[in-house]
Amino acid sequence: MPLLKNPPTSSQSARSSPHRNSGSGFHPFGGRVSRRFGDSLAPDDAYLSYYDIRLTREDVDCIRHDWLTDNAIAFWQEFLEREKLDKYPQARIVLLRPSMAFMLLRTQDPLSLKTALPDFKETTHIFLPVNDCRQVDVAEGGSHWSLLLVSVIDGVAFHYDSMYPSNIHEAKLVSHKFSALLGKPLKFINLDDSPQQENSMDCGVYVCLLMQHLLISKLLRAHANDKVSMSMRGKEVDASGGRKEMLRLIEAKRKEGERRRSRSHSPFAHGSHAKSKSPPRIGEENELVKKEEVKREDINREA
Repeated sequence: MPLLKNPPTSSQSARSSPHRNSGSGFHPFGGRVSRRFGDSLAPDDAYLSYYDIRLTREDVDCIRHDWLTDNAIAFWQEFLEREKLDKYPQARIVLLRPSMAFMLLRTQDPLSLKTALPDFKETTHIFLPVNDCRQVDVAEGGSHWSLLLVSVIDGVAFHYDSMYPSNIHEAKLVSHKFSALLGKPLKFINLDDSPQQENSMDCGVYVCLLMQHLLISKLLRAHANDKVSMSMRGKEVDASGGRKEMLRLIEAKRKEGERRRSRSHSPFAHGSHAKSKSPPRIGEENELVKKEEVKREDINREA
């Protein structure tokens, strides 16, 4: 998958300033952040149901050429958990969803969220997408994503901001509140060598791709006692390639869901070929069907 690349060595490799300015066209999420408060989604807007995540057409359009919604980032986390992290059953790594990270950022008492959060007693690392939304009642209340990686075993919170120092305040605040949740001090480290985006809309893509790289290439492939560098020095993010890969994955899962749904229809059911208003679904039931298909294929080969 296109993800990280070594920076070009030519004189043309200089990137634009990562800092905000009033004429940069840096716009908020346009109300999409409000979804984390339970807004209902019309069935016609549904595009794919992937385990616990329901993507809408708007989410998919944003992945194509806009700022990523929290729902789009949550989908990527669900994918990493289900199809990458699950292959390492001994790993104790948590990918906290944007909604929970947002609640943690806004609550006065982080301990009040303890029952809603996973049990971190045996957790080694926690990934948190951080958003700069400061007012929960303002629809257009967020404009930038960054990534916080908490190494519980080392007592360190690493911050990756593709438009530094945009989210430094929010990241420090989340780190402080997570320290209270864990009952141990956390040293906050901002990675000043974190790859910087070249436009005003790729921050969410950077979060997703950095999360994948850090999870798979840094943490999961390391041996138990290895000291792993969390530095991203000398790396660049292929945001355009990342968007294409995310879209390719969504389309592949959508086709898989449609195929399995068509196979599950009874030929005697009235209107079984009518177009369903519900989105194609990939979930636990699909995994059971997939296992049965593999089992039948094995039996046929042995026959």
